[in-house]
Amino acid sequence: MKWIEVKIKTTTEAVEAVANILYEVGVDGVAIEDSNDSIFQEQAKGDWDYIDESILENSYEGAIIKGYLPKSEELLDIIELIKQNVERIPLFNLDKGLGEVTTTEVYEEDWANEWKKYYKPKKIGNQIVIKPSWEMYEPKENELIIELDPGMAFGTGTHETTMMCVQNLEKYISENSLVFDIGCGSGILSIVAAKLGAKEVLGVDLDQVAVDASIRNVSDNKVADTVEIKRGNLMDVVNGKADIIVANIMADVIMGLSSYISDFMKKDAVFIASGIILEKVDEVVAELKKNKFEIISIDRQGEWAAIVSKIGGDHHYA
Repeated sequence: MKWIEVKIKTTTEAVEAVANILYEVGVDGVAIEDSNDSIFQEQAKGDWDYIDESILENSYEGAIIKGYLPKSEELLDIIELIKQNVERIPLFNLDKGLGEVTTTEVYEEDWANEWKKYYKPKKIGNQIVIKPSWEMYEPKENELIIELDPGMAFGTGTHETTMMCVQNLEKYISENSLVFDIGCGSGILSIVAAKLGAKEVLGVDLDQVAVDASIRNVSDNKVADTVEIKRGNLMDVVNGKADIIVANIMADVIMGLSSYISDFMKKDAVFIASGIILEKVDEVVAELKKNKFEIISIDRQGEWAAIVSKIGGDHHYA
């Protein structure tokens, strides 16, 4: 499968702004090369962590941000939108630097082989460790291993939004929990829920690529007896009510879900919503409250937030 690597040359101060531009158009992980890092470490603002030795040879005085998009009919329009948004960065009193946007066609097989050098096991919760299939890792006491290979469509599962979901699942899952994972993507949160001891997990996604990836990852992690993956909208494919609903998507989608998600929640169920940029936290909170949700907690990592809520009670921040 062919993908397009989008590379943007900017400044250190504009890194977060440029990364968010890529996230808004559907990139699931971005790699950041910053010359101000003393060891030129290329770190994933999104889903990857690695060091690229070529940076030492061809360093750019500033920051280079890379993201990957699948080839599609809308690709030219998406690239143009990225360029326009990069040009608007100075309106927010940030120096965009060169602001140069370039694209390169790459094959997923070549990309995956190259990234095998850099993708290492990473702990993303109190118990959960993500590791690629080719890496050996001896789990420490109470650690639970999830095997997940990096992919252009979903990254490696170590994005801040995913980590906050995992940390909240660790708090709320019990052995009798029924969990719904909305927009399951690679299936990582469904797998986490099963590994943490949930009784039953249902992951749903509209994208057939995501459904196929989730089914494969569920099988590889030997939790198929607990996790079921379905394609479709929540209301179309789900029966019954959950103890926990987790949705790592986008603020606008979460606000839409808040108007009917309670129909799928037991009396004391919790709704873990992530993928919310900090600028939209108040808007999401207001929408949840309007739909009779009580805010239990708001977690923040980097430029992202996760909100945990439940139905009923006095509305307050915990």
